[in-house]
Order: sequence, then C-alpha cells, then structure tokens
Amino acid sequence: QLQLVESGGGLVQAGGSLRLSCSASGSTFTSYAMGWFRQAPGKEREFVAGISWSGGNTYYADSVKGRFTISRDNAKNTVNLQMNSLKPEDTAVYYCAAPESYSGRYYYVSSDKYKYWGQGTQVTVSS
Repeated sequence: QLQLVESGGGLVQAGGSLRLSCSASGSTFTSYAMGWFRQAPGKEREFVAGISWSGGNTYYADSVKGRFTISRDNAKNTVNLQMNSLKPEDTAVYYCAAPESYSGRYYYVSSDKYKYWGQGTQVTVSS
C-alpha cells in the first residue's frame, strides 16, 4: 500500500509562488506514475499535472500549463509541484495521487484512474 502525505500549502497573493511536496512511503515509489489534482469549494476534483515513474514525461492541464511544473525525486520518494504566477482561481485543496502501479499512466486525467490519495493541502490565492 502506498501512503502519500502532502505539504507546502498556504496563503499567497496573486502573482506569487508556492511549492507543494508529496512524500510517499509503503511501496516502491518508482513503480508509480504520480499526479496532482485539486478541488475548489463546490467543484469537482480536477487534474492538474502528471509525471511518469522516471520523471521523463509530464502532462499538464491547460489551465496551469506554463505556470506549474511537476517534478519528482525518486531517491527521496517525493513528487513536487512548483506553482508560479498564481491566480485566485487556483485556490483549492491540492491532492497528490497515484494510479495502479506499473500499469498506471502519467497522462490519466480522470480521478477514477487513481488508486492512492493523500489527505490534501490547502492553497489560497488572494487577489
């Protein structure tokens, strides 16, 4: 079983930056592609970014492309989300997630494809 714990959320002004981290344990980290999702109040959970097990492939939602960067450090069992040029509409709870090991793909955008989830971290962007 893979356990995921996010950190790094907080309050930031529009135009600012935040870096989220997700620490993984309990299973072989390199067996998994990884993803970040977010959920704003009253809205469905939406895909933000995904990364392959090696880190060599990434995929982004159009809404964050060019502003957010996903990366991973397999030696430290962590996946990160660098968020720049933040906007008020980026306000949400951000979740780290992993699909089924080996067969899961970094470009999965549906939350139904993800088996493991962290508890989430709040990001609030003020205008």
